[in-house]
Amino acid sequence: MQVEKFYYDNKIVKAFGYATVIFGIVGMLAGLWAAIQLYAPAASLHLAPTTFGRMRPLHTNAIIFAFVGNTIFMGVYYSLQRLCKTRMYSDTLSWIHFWGWQLIIAAAAVTLLMGYTTGKEYAELEWPIDIAITLVWVVFGINMFGTIIKRREKHLYVAIWFYIGTWVTVAMLHIVNSIEIPVTFFKSYSWYAGVQDALVQWWYGHNAVAFFLTTPILGLMYYFLPKAANRPIYSYRLSIIHFWSLIFLYIWAGPHHLLYTALPDWAQSLGTVFSLMLIFPSWGGMLNGLFTLRGAWDKVREDPVLKFMVVAITCYGMSTLEGPLLSLKNINAIAHYSDWIIAHVHIGGLGWNGFMAFAIMYYLVPKMWNTDLYSRKLATNHFWLGTIGIILYAVPLYWAGFTQSLMWKNFTPEGQLKFQFLETVTNIVPMYIARSVGGTLYLTGAFLMAYNLIKTIRKGSFIANEAAEAAPIVKKQVTGKEHWHRRLEGKPLAMLVISLIVVMIGGILELVPTFLVKSNIPTIASVKPYTPLELQGRDIYVREGCYTCHSQMIRPFRDEVARYGEYSKAGEFVYDHPFQWGSKRTGPDLARIGGKYSDSWHYNHMDDPSSMSPGSIMPSYPWLLDNALDTSNTAAKIRAMQTMGVPYAKGYDKIANAELSKQARAITARLKKDKIETPSNREIIAVIAYLQRMGTDIKLQPKPDETASNK
Repeated sequence: MQVEKFYYDNKIVKAFGYATVIFGIVGMLAGLWAAIQLYAPAASLHLAPTTFGRMRPLHTNAIIFAFVGNTIFMGVYYSLQRLCKTRMYSDTLSWIHFWGWQLIIAAAAVTLLMGYTTGKEYAELEWPIDIAITLVWVVFGINMFGTIIKRREKHLYVAIWFYIGTWVTVAMLHIVNSIEIPVTFFKSYSWYAGVQDALVQWWYGHNAVAFFLTTPILGLMYYFLPKAANRPIYSYRLSIIHFWSLIFLYIWAGPHHLLYTALPDWAQSLGTVFSLMLIFPSWGGMLNGLFTLRGAWDKVREDPVLKFMVVAITCYGMSTLEGPLLSLKNINAIAHYSDWIIAHVHIGGLGWNGFMAFAIMYYLVPKMWNTDLYSRKLATNHFWLGTIGIILYAVPLYWAGFTQSLMWKNFTPEGQLKFQFLETVTNIVPMYIARSVGGTLYLTGAFLMAYNLIKTIRKGSFIANEAAEAAPIVKKQVTGKEHWHRRLEGKPLAMLVISLIVVMIGGILELVPTFLVKSNIPTIASVKPYTPLELQGRDIYVREGCYTCHSQMIRPFRDEVARYGEYSKAGEFVYDHPFQWGSKRTGPDLARIGGKYSDSWHYNHMDDPSSMSPGSIMPSYPWLLDNALDTSNTAAKIRAMQTMGVPYAKGYDKIANAELSKQARAITARLKKDKIETPSNREIIAVIAYLQRMGTDIKLQPKPDETASNK
């Protein structure tokens, strides 16, 4: 049989590797800056682009899509060529993918800092960027499947299964969640509203973690761990069970982010059941990785690559046990909206994703530059800095989460809430400081890695086109019984279609009933659409990222009803595009904030929060007092809402600005009575209108024992 000679493309791997290191450090710096603001709000520099509400989405998008995204592409482009024994299908498509992805990241950074956001966690990017993501993802898919089809290796190794499952599921999630109505070039509204929007968002949000931060990294684990250890993967059968059960079960688990909310109970219960089942395939994958290293622990002690991988896989196991446990309602009632959740996700982010990225970088750079790592000692120091950093990051936040929940739920013997909300914030400031120390150590380790890799590159010689040879696939007559999965592995398009069907099942059975069965979202006659001024104020609220600190969902707990008012109903949110339930309470819930404070209180609070709530860690928003409200798009916003079924009267868009001005003048007049002089066309007026509207559409229970104090 004639052996064919060809060359692997290392240039594209190098490009994604450089991007991984650069954006990793940038994303971590943004996260550290945001973390410091939680105990030193002046660190925002009193500038709109650098407030926590804008820095936090920048941080999450930079880490997820820039740092981990580039890690995925780096690892896939390196491993896929070698697993298929062929060069990538198209060098041109490889570079279109690379530059397209980096331009998307740059556009995301600029737009998020400018306040252009959809207000949906992990999916904040506006519609032009969503379209660009779709196009670049298609380019990646064509290049990947083209490579698989022209391969010289008949069977597809387990890593490729995870790459295929990732590609098809991320495409489905992104398209479904990104259906929106454009208003302007950088403004759109989610097509879904309220409860339905929340379900779609967390179906996407949970599975963005599952199929962007987990399955592709598992594929990289299955390739790079055996390579680094020079041992075969522990169990082929276990990898089959791991893959198919994981992609089937994961897609159902999204509703566990919405326990005790206005989401229908059946959907919540479904999310809980499938979340618990996820423990088994997740731990199967973890054990498959760790058992691969049986008998190689001496090498683990010496090799920094394996050190990072062992801790990464362990963190994967910890996160995938804790996640299902958090889906139990009794545990979720304590953890949700608290810093416990932040600790949980960072065990996965810092430990699983970060340490796998570091391990792969330490493995690849010496290989591609045909040299040894500059300093194993520096890499080991990086390992310990990172490990200690994770511990110092997570432990204080677990402590903070437990403290928050206990204080929120504490009553006096007389039946009154024992603590004001602000007390629950100031009490955990030391934990926030400790968290930032851990983050600083972790970031220092990343800088140490960058230095080590630069020195390694300088002493080596880059192999741009790595020579290889392999025989082409020859169709052979199968003489014996072949395992069913072996047959499937030879048919990549069949695996693509079957993977799509497997992941679609859960999505269809969860989403469709919520949209088609009206009893799932009972309407409330007294709930009316937002006035034009309130709609503009809500958009400013979204722009400033207020949902990153405030929830708008009162759960049916004694302490929440006592603190905030009547628990939230599904019908209250039917005109909310997008929903704003939030996922973290750094500040109090705002679902019933309307009418609790005067207009002047809100005005002064936005100008200087500590003047109204001494000790507040909320940043000030002085630009809202100065910025003129842009009403040029009011009519377009009303028309967009009408398109989505919001019952504004026909032709209302033509008189919307007149109605807006009338309401604004009324608020200005009330402020004037409190000796606050301000023009009626300022953004603060619209924000006040929105805040005063919240929760006032339904008849409330008697006033709570304690009004919601601010941050």
